[in-house]
Amino acid sequence: MLSQINQNIRQYMLVTFNYWNFTITDGALRMLVVLYFYDLGYSTLEIASLFLFYEFFGVVTNLIGGWLGARLGLNRTMNIGLGMQIVALAMLAVPSVWLTIPWVMAAQALSGIAKDLNKMSAKSSIKTLVPENAQGALYKWIAILTGSKNALKGVGFFIGGALLSLIGFQYAVAAMAGVLLLVFIMSLIFLKADLGKAKTKPKFSEIFSKSSSVNVLSAARMFLFGARDVWFVIALPIYLGSVFGWDHSSVGGFLALWVIGYGFVQGFAPKITGAKSGLVPDGKSAIVWAFVLSAITGVIAYSVQMQWNPELVIVIGLMIFGVVFAVNSSLHSYLIVSYAKGDGVSLDVGFYYMANAMGRLIGTILSGWVFQAWGFAACLWVSFSFLALTTLISFWLPTRSNHKLAQE
Repeated sequence: MLSQINQNIRQYMLVTFNYWNFTITDGALRMLVVLYFYDLGYSTLEIASLFLFYEFFGVVTNLIGGWLGARLGLNRTMNIGLGMQIVALAMLAVPSVWLTIPWVMAAQALSGIAKDLNKMSAKSSIKTLVPENAQGALYKWIAILTGSKNALKGVGFFIGGALLSLIGFQYAVAAMAGVLLLVFIMSLIFLKADLGKAKTKPKFSEIFSKSSSVNVLSAARMFLFGARDVWFVIALPIYLGSVFGWDHSSVGGFLALWVIGYGFVQGFAPKITGAKSGLVPDGKSAIVWAFVLSAITGVIAYSVQMQWNPELVIVIGLMIFGVVFAVNSSLHSYLIVSYAKGDGVSLDVGFYYMANAMGRLIGTILSGWVFQAWGFAACLWVSFSFLALTTLISFWLPTRSNHKLAQE
């Protein structure tokens, strides 16, 4: 038994290591693309279009990737994701004259597929490594994985802004491709061959979830992440630079600190939501935290619209938003893995992250369009409306208030 636990922990560490390295390159690439192409004179809507295929193929990948993971094994889907990210980075390490919108969109499409294959594989694999009756341990492991991922995505934002200033776009993406290649080789050698493989081969028609709880949670997740990205992805970094006059390093550094803090809070979410009461979170928890987040966003939106010290409001408001958003995200990440069926877990997780990617796609497009047409305050009001919908949808989530935290 002990040797099996040690083996599971070793696999968890390797999955997490893969996920961490991938996440740093993903965060850095996003910041590099936003800032570099804004410098080239692209409008916010044109920059948003560069991420269109990234998010769209994330939707497709999560829907199909869960089915692939159940049939092929999560080790293969994770390694495919690593390999595709290396190719995407190499595509961008070309002379600047080659970086047309179609070429960048194609590279971003590969990166989007790679990111969601990697994330789906990492999140699903935890379900296979934790005993079914250890829900408390499952929540903690998911929170640690998700929190550390987002903290390192923040590190990636900072690295992207710094590398752009120090060595330029092409050398930055080439260096990241080289590091990821080493990670890819290690993963091929050490990751278990049968990780997450379903005992029976699921049919392609099973990619759509038949679980009502998974479907409701997926809808809530879509609006939750749409609410974040509608102001965070495109509008915020450009607003900080164009209105407040922040330079690349300042923008990248601030957003990096935000995401690092956000990830840190996610890692401690079990202590915030369940430790004192001894209960794992349920639908009631999701309602409460979504409502709190929508109220905070409404206050920020109104303050920015009224021009009440907008720079101070955005900086402080974003910090508060990040803390509460982190708890919401961590709650959802636990609930989906808890709701997912054990055999072929990646099917339900893949469907859920398909909705997550759809929210990011909607948020990204609206971030460029709404900001360009109506300004930053309008982006915040759209975010508020999305969070209100998240709160309403969460009323249909099941409650399990008598489900005690299992002791490790």
